Amino acid sequence: MDDPLAALQARLQHRFSDPRLLARALTHRSFSAEHNERLEFLGDSVLNLAVAALVYQRLDKLPEGDLSRVRANLVKQETLHRIATELGLPGMLRLGEGEARSGGHRRPSILADAVEAVVGAVHLDAGYGAAEALVHRLFQDVEINPHMSAAAKDPKTELQEWLQGRKMRLPVYRVAATLGAAHKQTFDVECEVTEMGVVERGIGASRRAGEQAAAAAVLMALKARDK
Repeated sequence: MDDPLAALQARLQHRFSDPRLLARALTHRSFSAEHNERLEFLGDSVLNLAVAALVYQRLDKLPEGDLSRVRANLVKQETLHRIATELGLPGMLRLGEGEARSGGHRRPSILADAVEAVVGAVHLDAGYGAAEALVHRLFQDVEINPHMSAAAKDPKTELQEWLQGRKMRLPVYRVAATLGAAHKQTFDVECEVTEMGVVERGIGASRRAGEQAAAAAVLMALKARDK
């Protein structure tokens, strides 16, 4: 394993049993077919659970709806982008030539996705406990307070709360299509609320942005039914 990866492991405070997982977590789809999107999918769920536990412990008087909004503020792209920069990920990403030329090393969506992929890689390498400990280290200097709940809700959070308030299952998100050249892709994402028979789609410059657009479309459809 080369020195940059060794240095990153030191910053993460996790030494990989399988360093190939870390290398893949830093690989964008524009670089290779062996890219980080599956690790990102896994890491997104692990990150949300670990942050939920962190918020639950620190804000023990806050009700469920406010806890959800605080968590949404913590796992949003802006926060993950800042964490990626602090870890030194911009200089370590493996990008295709076109993506690199267009500034992909500094693109917030790519860096936020890489953080999720790294969390997923640690989970596969050493289990949930190690991944949760990593998340807690990454967020140790991030301010967590109940006032964060006053921030505007993003569409995914609002949809989740709308469904939970009605005792319904959470929505399912699927990437229906990936459009455009590797260095300038857009994601066509489908959001389905099975119990309501509602399926809507959204387009975004990243998977996360596509999910938000799809969630917003579903919300609009559900609220129209309530009128």
